[in-house]
Amino acid sequence: MEIESIRTEEDYLTALRVVGTLIDLDPEADSPEGKKLDAQGALVQAYEAKHYPIDPPDPVDAYKFRTEHSAQQ
Repeated sequence: MEIESIRTEEDYLTALRVVGTLIDLDPEADSPEGKKLDAQGALVQAYEAKHYPIDPPDPVDAYKFRTEHSAQQ
């Protein structure tokens, strides 16, 4: 199993393609492809957390969003 580290934006885009391909295969968790998907997915998540962090929402805005969408269902 070959897992490449993600150090650059180009590495990241390559890793996303690999993960997408593996997801399309829908491998069993214990198969080599499933293990590679887990490992590569973890690296993608770590890269995204570092380079594309998502701030938590403002509590008031989150409450308004939740109540508006709860009323619609």
